Amino acid sequence: AMGSILVARELPASGGDTMFASMTAAYLSLPEDVKKQIASLSAVHSNEHVFGANAAYQQSDLKDAFSGEDQVGRTVHPLVIKHPRSGRKVLYVNPGFTIGIDGWSEDDSQELMTTLYEHAMAPDHICRMSWAPGTIAMWDNRATWHYAINDYHGERRLMHRITVEGCALEAFP
Repeated sequence: AMGSILVARELPASGGDTMFASMTAAYLSLPEDVKKQIASLSAVHSNEHVFGANAAYQQSDLKDAFSGEDQVGRTVHPLVIKHPRSGRKVLYVNPGFTIGIDGWSEDDSQELMTTLYEHAMAPDHICRMSWAPGTIAMWDNRATWHYAINDYHGERRLMHRITVEGCALEAFP
């Protein structure tokens, strides 16, 4: 998806912020040896843990909306993509859906991905958003991570999300 739009409808008394990370900034600040290491690598992405037979949605009241094999899949994308609008290099991995480096062992994949994830979460790549009812956030899914902080246990947080379709991704030449 090209992007997402999120609207805050109901919020807990406190908490429920969302963290955003710039994957362009994360790539640009990587050490040169790591940039060379990942330049020609691709990563395997999967949503099986979200939509698969044993996934979280299958255990919830949303299982009918998110059932069927058409929702489940794996795909391979370059670790570094060329952003289709800006032309800039973007680190294209995320801990929610990237499950390994194509052609690498699970252990080797996890070691590199952990390094990349930790780097991406550096404070100078992160923006924290505190919500108010009616707040709207829009971000580019190709170059931004987002993560809701679940620190509002037992309280309701209702958000409406729109996903904007985009174009295919390209490796950076």
